[in-house]
Amino acid sequence: MRVLLAILLLILILLQLKMWFGEGGFSDVQRLEQRVEEQTEENEALAQRNRELRAEVEDLRQGLGAVEERARSELGLIKENEEFYQVVPAEIRVADDP
Repeated sequence: MRVLLAILLLILILLQLKMWFGEGGFSDVQRLEQRVEEQTEENEALAQRNRELRAEVEDLRQGLGAVEERARSELGLIKENEEFYQVVPAEIRVADDP
């Protein structure tokens, strides 16, 4: 009877060790939960980016105003009969300079 009890106890200990430290055990589950959380955060960031891009595409489809604004700000384009002025800030001089 004692031998059977010892064998059962040994089996229980081995099963517990496998559950906590083996493949598919507690540590693996925690690692996978962390990866799922990171992937969820990345997915949310990408979804936000997609929403922003979708809104930008919709703005560009609605009219030429958005296209014109983008051409002016990003490419520096001007219309016919417009004059372009560029304001250059004056250099800041240190008081000790002659």
